[in-house]
Amino acid sequence: MQKTERELRQDIVQVGRLVFEKGWVAANDGNISIRLDESRVLCTPTGVCKGMMHVDDLIICDMKGNKLEGRKERTSEIMMHLTIYGLRSDVRAVVHAHPPVSTGFATAGRALNQALLPEVIIGLGCVPLAAYGLPGTDALTEPMLPYIPKYNALMLANHGAVAYGDEVFQAYFRMETVEHYARISLVAELLGGPTVLPRTEVDKLIDARTRYGIKAKVSGEPGCPMVAEDVSGTDGKITVTRDELVALVEEALRARGLA
Repeated sequence: MQKTERELRQDIVQVGRLVFEKGWVAANDGNISIRLDESRVLCTPTGVCKGMMHVDDLIICDMKGNKLEGRKERTSEIMMHLTIYGLRSDVRAVVHAHPPVSTGFATAGRALNQALLPEVIIGLGCVPLAAYGLPGTDALTEPMLPYIPKYNALMLANHGAVAYGDEVFQAYFRMETVEHYARISLVAELLGGPTVLPRTEVDKLIDARTRYGIKAKVSGEPGCPMVAEDVSGTDGKITVTRDELVALVEEALRARGLA
C-alpha cells in the first residue's frame, strides 16, 4: 500500500534520527529526500540537526530545486539528490551523510572496492570514489555522473557518502552497509591487510543475486569489486622465510667484507 505524504515525512524524520544517533552527522550535516511523484521531492531543510527534525520542518521542491512548500529553506545540496533521481528512474529516496570511517577512506582517496565481504558484493558490488567537488554546486555532481547509473552507493572525496534506493529505509540500510564495510576494512588493514576473495568466488556471489531478490545495477564490472587476482603483487611487498632472510643478510655482510 502506498504511503501518505505524512507517513513519508515521518520516515525521513526517523531516518534522520538514526543517522544522528549513529554519529554519521554532526551539527546540521547531511540531507535526506524522497521522491513524491514525477515532479515533486520531499527533502530535509538546511540548518537543522537531522536528529531533531519535526515532520513540519520538511520541504517540498520541484525537480529544478525550487521550493514549493515549507516554512524553512531546502537543503543546499538538493541538486545532488535531483541529479540521482534524473539518472535513476528506479530510485525514490536518497540519503547523504558523513559516516566517520567511510568518510575517512574518502578523505584518504581510497575507494571501498575490494572483494572482502559476501554481503557487500551481493548487495552493492563495491563503493567507488567520486572526485571532490565543492558542495552545493555543479562541481559536486559532475564527478558522480559516471557512477550513479551503475552503483547504489558512492563515496565523495573529502566529503562523505551517498546511498539511494527504492525507498528511504533501503537507502539508509545501504549507507549502513557502506560504513560497516569501511570499519571492517580498516580493522583488516590494522591486522596486516585483508584477504581478498578470488574471481571464481566473486562470480558465484554475483550469480547468487537473483536468489536474494536483488536487482543491483552493477554486474561485476572490471575492477568492481577488485578480486585477489587484481591486487596480488600491486602492494610492492615481498614475502620471504626466516631462513631466506638470514641468508640474504649473510650474503650482504660477506659482500661488504663484514662476515
